[in-house]
Amino acid sequence: MIKRFQLDRGGLLPTAGLDAQVLLFCAPDSAERDVLLNDFKLDEHALASALDPDEVSRIEFHPDNLFLIWKRPESCSGGASLAFEVSSCGLLFSPQRLLVIAHDDSQLNGLGARQPLHSPLDVLLDLLANNLHHYLGHLKVIKLIARELQQRFNESMENRHLIQMFNLSESLIYYINAIHSNGAVLSRLRNHAEKAQFSAEAIGLIDDLIIENNQCYKQAEIYSTVFSGLIDARGNLMNNNTNSLLRKLTLINVVFLPLNLIASIGGMSEFSMMTAGTPWWIAYPLFLAAMLLGAGGMLLGLRRLAAGKGA
Repeated sequence: MIKRFQLDRGGLLPTAGLDAQVLLFCAPDSAERDVLLNDFKLDEHALASALDPDEVSRIEFHPDNLFLIWKRPESCSGGASLAFEVSSCGLLFSPQRLLVIAHDDSQLNGLGARQPLHSPLDVLLDLLANNLHHYLGHLKVIKLIARELQQRFNESMENRHLIQMFNLSESLIYYINAIHSNGAVLSRLRNHAEKAQFSAEAIGLIDDLIIENNQCYKQAEIYSTVFSGLIDARGNLMNNNTNSLLRKLTLINVVFLPLNLIASIGGMSEFSMMTAGTPWWIAYPLFLAAMLLGAGGMLLGLRRLAAGKGA
C-alpha cells in the first residue's frame, strides 16, 4: 500500500498526486517493489534490508539522496510473554522527497505535533525524534511492569512471573542494541549535515537527537543491569524457598522413620517363624544389633569412598 502526503501549513496532508513530497510504502507488494526499484532507483539489497527486522541500523550516502536503516520499537505483544520487539524501516531522503518503507503505517502517526513541518528534512528529523520518544515511553512501561511482576512474584513465587522477567530482560538487550546502532546513524548524519550545509536549526535538532539517544541508551543499560540483578536474586530466593521446603519434608521423614522401622520389625511374621525356638527378647535384640552393624559398615564404606574422591 502506498500513502502519499503533501506538506502544507506545517503538517502532512494526504494527496493523490504523483509528485508527493512524502510517500509511505506500507508492506509493499511486488508491484510496489517494482516502483521502488525502477522509479526511485532503490537496489534490491536496500529494499530487503528495510523490511528485515534483524537488520542493523546504518546510513548510506549517495550523490542525490541518503538511505537510512532505522530501528524502531514495536508495541508490546502482551499476553503471557510480555515481549517488546524492535523492527526496521527504510528512509530514502532527498531535499525534495522522503520515502518511508515499513511493515505498517504507524511511522507517520503523530508527526508535526512538536514542530511545524515545512520540508522533507523536517519530516525526517521529526520521525526520528518520534521513534526515540517511543523508546523512552516503552522503557517507562517496562519499569512499571517490572515493579508489578516483583509484587506478584513475592506473593505467589510462580515460575511464569520469573519467565516474564526473563522476557523483559531480553527485550532490553534488543533495545540496547537498536538504540546504540541508531546512535551511530545519528552521528554520521550529524557529520553529513555540516558537509551538506544543513540549516543551523536542523543541525541543532540532530544534536538534540544525539543527546536524547545517548540518555535513552544509558537508561536502557541501567534497567538491563538492574533486571539481571533482580532475576539472579529472585532465582536464589526461589532456590532458598525450595531448600526450606525440602528441609521441612526431611524433618517429617526423620520423625516418621523410627516409627516405620518399629512397625516393620514388629510385623515381620517370617522372622518370628524362623526364630520360633528362640525367645523374642533374645532374637529381636540380636536382629537390631545386626542392623546396627550393617549400618555402621555402610557408613564406614561411604566415608572412605568420599575421602578417596576428595584426594
